[in-house]
Amino acid sequence: MNRFTFIEDHHHAWGVKRLCHVLEAARSSFYTWRAGRQARAARERADAALAERVRTVHAERDGTYGRPRITAELRDGASA
Repeated sequence: MNRFTFIEDHHHAWGVKRLCHVLEAARSSFYTWRAGRQARAARERADAALAERVRTVHAERDGTYGRPRITAELRDGASA
């Protein structure tokens, strides 16, 4: 858990200002982090989808494809 997650989880009880002071975090940084929540969630979903595609390509080739071939296969599949 990072500091900002902790602040988000406990700000109702202690307040953002106090938690940021105790944890030595800038309030502006906390609010910037909070504003990026949707972008982080979208990136996590995209990363999970890519990981699944990598596992699928690896399994389809009986585990014989390494990083270079998997990368080439994913690029060929993306343009098709």
